[in-house]
Amino acid sequence: MSTTTTPPLPASGAAAPAQPTPLHDRALAPDLARGMMLLLIALAHTPWFLFTATIGVTLMHPADGGAADRIAQAFTIIVVDARTHTMFAFLFAYGIGQLHARQISGGTSERDARRLLRTRHLWMVGFGLVHAVLLWQGDILGTYGLMGFLLVPLFFKRRDRTLKIWIGVLLGLGAAFSAAMTMLPAGGVAPTPNLQRLAVAEGDYVASMLLRLTAWAPGLLTGIATLVLPAAFLIGLLASRHRVLEEPSRHLPLLRGTAIIGIAVGWGAGAVQALVHIGVLDLPNPAAFGMVHFYTGIFAGVGYAALFGLIAHRFAARGATPPLPVRALVSLGRRSLSGYLAQSVVFVPVLSAWGFALGAQLSSWSALCVGVGTWLLTVVVAHALDRAGIRGPAETLLRKLTYRSARGRARKATSSAA
Repeated sequence: MSTTTTPPLPASGAAAPAQPTPLHDRALAPDLARGMMLLLIALAHTPWFLFTATIGVTLMHPADGGAADRIAQAFTIIVVDARTHTMFAFLFAYGIGQLHARQISGGTSERDARRLLRTRHLWMVGFGLVHAVLLWQGDILGTYGLMGFLLVPLFFKRRDRTLKIWIGVLLGLGAAFSAAMTMLPAGGVAPTPNLQRLAVAEGDYVASMLLRLTAWAPGLLTGIATLVLPAAFLIGLLASRHRVLEEPSRHLPLLRGTAIIGIAVGWGAGAVQALVHIGVLDLPNPAAFGMVHFYTGIFAGVGYAALFGLIAHRFAARGATPPLPVRALVSLGRRSLSGYLAQSVVFVPVLSAWGFALGAQLSSWSALCVGVGTWLLTVVVAHALDRAGIRGPAETLLRKLTYRSARGRARKATSSAA
């Protein structure tokens, strides 16, 4: 699609929304990070479908398994668990900044740009509701749509200093809460709720819809209440304001420090949790340490985003076309919403009890293979769409729903002026 925007309308000064950035003009780093994020999301979700296994001390990972299963569990706990949702929050907020900047530069007023963001975030909640009811109770679209709806009016135009203070406050409160939880006596932390497992293990599809909705709805607010998601969101807003991922050459020390420190902190806590899970390390209250593992996900998630900024800078510095695997990964990142929903379309019916119930036959390592295979399929399809110049179907639908009302207001303003 062209970058040409509709000229300002007469009299009212209203303008139609700016067109999306052409695919070949998009910055590499954000899309590269989104493409890889989808792999982590796939790996995070597949353990939830092992509905006949006994749950261990870490999320939905089985308590038992052979050597290959233990390796898969340790890898997922260290690298993936509690890391994807914060990386997604960072990239989601970063994309909000990009969208707003594109609208303003295209002639959209500040008021209309804000209204467009509100509409888009409400539609995301709607997408999440449909996704949860039909397929996956662990949907994250609704949570992030609601977070954007609530936090953008509060923080989008705040000064850098204000954002930094709030980021510090949220991280400090999260750290204090995690530390307090580790001091609880054994058994003081409730086990993982069984509702997620019941939704997957239900053999009747209609009954599973109610279970999925019951599991999804409370998560809309509880996800935000964890504090780490709003903190990652504010970090994303701040980074977008300074174009950290779009212009990584200007922020190399920041990116290097964030990647090294963030990943080290996240993986360090993850390694402890993995050792506890597989029974190598004994803690008085392993479930309580799980809160520390969850909290440090923000450091790893933001660290991952910084790492991809550095990778993008390396390709830009060489001045060479990225290799095919990187281009394919970027293609998926450009269609991250479609890629995310496609994962559920592929493996939820295959793994759930109401579908082919393959989850009852898998273990940790084979479920990991299913996640990787599903992600690779979406990479291949996304690259084919990219070569054909076709945008993701979910992105196209969200844009149409969001911008329809904006175009209607522009036409109404034109009629009034005439």
